[in-house]
Amino acid sequence: MYRFTSLDGFVGGPNGEMDWIRFDEAMFDLVKIMTDHADTALYGRVTYQMMDSYWPGAGDNPGASKHDIEHSQWYNTVNKIVLSRTLQNPDLYKTTFVGEDIMDNIANQKLEKGKNILIFGSPSAVHTLMEHGLIDEYWLFINPVVLGRGIPLFSNISGKKDLKLKATKTFECCVVGLHYEVLK
Repeated sequence: MYRFTSLDGFVGGPNGEMDWIRFDEAMFDLVKIMTDHADTALYGRVTYQMMDSYWPGAGDNPGASKHDIEHSQWYNTVNKIVLSRTLQNPDLYKTTFVGEDIMDNIANQKLEKGKNILIFGSPSAVHTLMEHGLIDEYWLFINPVVLGRGIPLFSNISGKKDLKLKATKTFECCVVGLHYEVLK
């Protein structure tokens, strides 16, 4: 899971605002490494609709940044799983909509041969996957801001989850990246 968070543990403001998120080129380079090691992206409905409205053609825009070109190319070739009970389009290229038996579907997907599955955004989907122990690693990008209220990073967790710190990285924009592995 790849997630921006505030110092006090929120991934979005009270209305989902993300205008407090900081990023820089070094973060984009790290995301490129992550996407190079992933062949599947997992989204909730809202995040998928936001991503799909931008990324398919982002790399073709005049003046597109290096990150936009690279991420657009990845987005257009990666398998996408969308957790949604309302969106369905069985004919959409490289996109699978899962609305029923979500946990079984994701658990089975994790058993498939291939690269990593990355989760971008999608707080509700992340909360569901956390609750069922289906997240193996966290990359948290702690922004130097206290929101006070909003959408929490961790929700619906039953019981303690032990994590092992794998790496840390401080970025010029004052964001600290923490890479954790979930201990089973």
